[in-house]
Amino acid sequence: MVDYIGTARLRELVSLIGPARFIEALAGEIDADYRRWHEFEKSARLASHSAAGVIELMPTSDGKLYSFKYVNGHPKNTAVGLLTVTAFGVLADVATGYPLLLSEMTFVTALRTAAISALVAGRMARPASRVMALIGNGAQSEFQAIAFHRLAGVRELRLYDADPHATAKLVRNLTRLQISDLAVTRCASTMEAVRGADIVTTVTADKCNATILTPDMIEPGMHLNAVGGDCPGKTELHADILRSKDVRIVVEFEPQARIEGEIQQLGGSGQVIELADMLLTRQAARSNDREVTIFDSVGFALNDFSALRYLHRLNAEHPDGGQRIDLIPEPDDPKDLFAGLAHDRVPARRRRFA
Repeated sequence: MVDYIGTARLRELVSLIGPARFIEALAGEIDADYRRWHEFEKSARLASHSAAGVIELMPTSDGKLYSFKYVNGHPKNTAVGLLTVTAFGVLADVATGYPLLLSEMTFVTALRTAAISALVAGRMARPASRVMALIGNGAQSEFQAIAFHRLAGVRELRLYDADPHATAKLVRNLTRLQISDLAVTRCASTMEAVRGADIVTTVTADKCNATILTPDMIEPGMHLNAVGGDCPGKTELHADILRSKDVRIVVEFEPQARIEGEIQQLGGSGQVIELADMLLTRQAARSNDREVTIFDSVGFALNDFSALRYLHRLNAEHPDGGQRIDLIPEPDDPKDLFAGLAHDRVPARRRRFA
């Protein structure tokens, strides 16, 4: 039997400790895993692209546990009432190859993306950063808002989305959370939202080389959390922002970011820092308060590994409501797999053809 976390169980686990604390704990797991970066198998994700979107597999292992995530990105799905991103993941035991956990990861992807965004901003943004512009107010936006308030000290959000209904949705959900020390302002343009911001998070969904931020919008000392550009031909920052000599760029895994991140616009040029090197203090997060820092985040398999391992442990710590599924056969004789299909082994209530 294999542990199973569906959407209902995930909601239970998050509600047990609250979304902010859940994200904070998840950020701690991610931080710890990046600090043992050398233990992990690393590869760019396997992507299948179409005109409509992308389907990807994201595997990694630390030699003891193995994980993978299946995830899609289809920006036009919302027009027909479907989510842009859906995902599920598996955590397995390397010694036996047996899966330990099958989990939903649509919610989890949003949670872990917010966790790593705020984790990195807490190190790269200026210490006194309190104002964040949030450009793109869709499915990821609430998670980013909660994470940056909890982990990075943000106390004012300046919101903009080309779709005013998305912004209204975000404001409504943030109001329900009753975060008393978080001010929220709706803005009429990206330019208005970023003016005076310490941190700018871009989390848009269109699969195109969009220009969400241009050089004239960037102020000295800003930290840019570029989340929305995450596949070939999908970016958010004008290339001249990346080419500036006063910019420091951090990525999760450089070979993947060169294909899918903002830095795909630079070809093979431009110096970047991998997150593990920054966390292990081999590279500074920023050199001074006027330097512009960028986290070019496309999502990496290690983030999902951390999330799945955390979920597996949390699920075991709170067994009430947990489920297990018969994903793997359990024959009496492991060399006689065929016997497990025998008619007399199937419970009567499951027999469809009597």
